[in-house]
Amino acid sequence: MADLTTTLIHHPYVPPSGFEAPQPGVFKASTVIFPSVAAMRHFEWKDKSAYTYGLHGTPTTYTLEERLCTLEGGSQCVLVPSGLAAIALVALSLLKSGDEVLIPDNAYGPNKSLAEGELLGWGITHQYYDPMNAMDLASKINERTRLVWVEAAGSVTLEFPDLIEAVRLCQSKKILVALDNTWGAGLAFAPFDLLPGQVPELGVDLSVHALTKYPSGGGDVLMGSVITRDPALHLKLKLTHMRLGLGVAANDAEAVLRSLPSIALRYQAHDASTRALAQWCLSQPAFSQVLHPTLPDSPGHRHWQALCKPGMGGAAGLFSVIVHARFPQAQVDAFCDALQLFKVGYSWGGPMSLVVPYELSIMRSQRPAYLAQGTVVRFSIGLESVTDLQADIDQAIKKALI
Repeated sequence: MADLTTTLIHHPYVPPSGFEAPQPGVFKASTVIFPSVAAMRHFEWKDKSAYTYGLHGTPTTYTLEERLCTLEGGSQCVLVPSGLAAIALVALSLLKSGDEVLIPDNAYGPNKSLAEGELLGWGITHQYYDPMNAMDLASKINERTRLVWVEAAGSVTLEFPDLIEAVRLCQSKKILVALDNTWGAGLAFAPFDLLPGQVPELGVDLSVHALTKYPSGGGDVLMGSVITRDPALHLKLKLTHMRLGLGVAANDAEAVLRSLPSIALRYQAHDASTRALAQWCLSQPAFSQVLHPTLPDSPGHRHWQALCKPGMGGAAGLFSVIVHARFPQAQVDAFCDALQLFKVGYSWGGPMSLVVPYELSIMRSQRPAYLAQGTVVRFSIGLESVTDLQADIDQAIKKALI
């Protein structure tokens, strides 16, 4: 008879199959057990036909990847530890020394920092283009351009670009297009099918998503994904992903799986409250401009209207205001500090409303003429009562912006 310790490690009991519950099981593993040496040598992880090592996938991560593909309309997905890691994976998989990447000037700041830091150090150049001017994008495409980033809506100032025209332009020049789809979340529009029913389909090549936001929904998970429809492109991502040793924790994958069934309901709730608050803020004299794609005067409103049609549609839970230029930065900061329900903090998509003031001059190469002068303050709207949030903004204005 084996020693007790050995028996506990090699216990013969196997639970019966057929167990089903609302949530999928959580599988944690570094080591994966093979039935034989032959199996070890022939099992393949790249096509999800088998399991070989924890980093290469488990039933938990495979399940999350497939559900995210359904959400965004893609065919293949890789998971990484954060949204920024997803951006970096795209760059490291597709760019080499001598290549150039084009990035919208209103892109997520760390994407620009990556281009200015590591990518430039490795001989990969970049240019920033005006996201609201397709001619500017066209003028900057050259023989070294290998990748164009698009973002809808843009970071902080929420301009909505002509995504359809940008993708058409890049496709005509056989240049890959990567979309930061965190704002759209697979719900505002279909990234791989921008014009449903059109043949051939018009869509981006890669959709990058910070699962930290709406898919997680709790403000407590860091994760990202890169989704494609092209098997060859997906294989490039998978191989770089493997060589970099990227992986996500099983319990984090579990948290996202648990939240996914409610993402559409939560997105609609964030959206409805945000529209109401943005509309109310238009009446506040302290704000010289309100930025939200659903507002007729917000930059790119007609592009949002064309792409985010009823049936898909939506505008997420973010809006920004430009506090009138007569108020100095210290007073704007005091306004943010005076808010009680809105907490000062980065990120968005969770149940708690957040606020952050931004200094646009250090984020953009130039300030667009369509933006009023003053300090930009971005609100992330949570799931609190819209009446309470409006009252909170109102009391903070009366306390600090007078």
